[in-house]
Amino acid sequence: MNDNIMTRERPDVGSYEDIAAAAVRTTGMSDFGDGIHEEGLRVLVDDLASPEAGLTPRGNYFQRSEVKSALVGVLLTQAQFAAHPEHADVKIERPIFLTGLPRTGTTILHRLLHADPASQGLEMWLTQYPQPRPPRETWESDPIFNAMQQGFAAHHVENPEFMGIHYMDATTVEECWRLLRQTGKSNSYEALANLPRYTEWLKNQDWTDAYARHKQNLQLVGLNDQDKRWVLKNPSHMSGLDALMTAYPDALVVYTHREPITCIASSCSLSAETTVGQSDTYVGGVIGHTQLDLWSRAFHTFHDARAKYDQDQFIDIAFGDLVKDQVGVTRRVYEQFGLDWTPEAQAAVEAIDREAKEGKAAPKHSYDLKDYGLTEKQVLDAFDR
Repeated sequence: MNDNIMTRERPDVGSYEDIAAAAVRTTGMSDFGDGIHEEGLRVLVDDLASPEAGLTPRGNYFQRSEVKSALVGVLLTQAQFAAHPEHADVKIERPIFLTGLPRTGTTILHRLLHADPASQGLEMWLTQYPQPRPPRETWESDPIFNAMQQGFAAHHVENPEFMGIHYMDATTVEECWRLLRQTGKSNSYEALANLPRYTEWLKNQDWTDAYARHKQNLQLVGLNDQDKRWVLKNPSHMSGLDALMTAYPDALVVYTHREPITCIASSCSLSAETTVGQSDTYVGGVIGHTQLDLWSRAFHTFHDARAKYDQDQFIDIAFGDLVKDQVGVTRRVYEQFGLDWTPEAQAAVEAIDREAKEGKAAPKHSYDLKDYGLTEKQVLDAFDR
């Protein structure tokens, strides 16, 4: 047991060069492509080593592994781009993007929309290690897939509370921020540590290159499923709507709504649960104020940008409506966007709906704004338009 604990601790995060060298050793590859990831990841690594981040030995291990995972993703993706140059010719038409504040129902709606046999999404293991999606029956024989499945199983045994917040395994259709971080741009990092310099850097970035690479990755992963419509989700799309629409001008955007007090309290709780024991500074009020700043900025950025685009490409979904009638809301998305609600789609969506209602209850997830140094008035003021 002690050996296991020791392998999950480090005295420091290490330098960018050190982590990049580790990614090269792990993969046996050295082509990082055009290097657009480097600026952001260097700022990030320097910030992680700062007193403001206040990382513990456990935090050093976790945060280093997150940076290394992004770099490994870059290396593996570059190798796959080279091995499958035909990916560049894959057309992506009318992809569906779900976005909204965290904890607004995007996860269940994503799974409902993805259930349609005519749809495809990003499975967890392919967000980390993009490649042309292999046939489903071959996944269990893939060593990377198996290693990830074992890792998630161990995580959920050790952290049962996390299952009540956001269950994951390697087969689960997941968020696509791991593709964006291949350019060093992802507000996922801001949800896991106190990073004032990286936050300031990211505020001033144009995300166009991040979404261009995002699209390249979808072309690669979907190489064997070109007839299927992409269904993707990520709260951080709120921060990059202009870049998203530049890469995908015919994108269909599903925006989920819920009152922000609950969203921010729940988001803070998720950040706290994910990073417990990892930092002496990223706790309580620091989590509260950084998450309120992050998501209120994303909210205003999205709504400021949205007005520029054809509103027929958007649909608004209330969390309360989704809770009451998951199948009906899913069908409403199809109708808004003129998609074909086939008997196969209806049966698959109804099966996910039944599974959600009949499945074993997840552990209770409780949270309170006061735990994170926030008041309801502060939250409402931050989201006031």
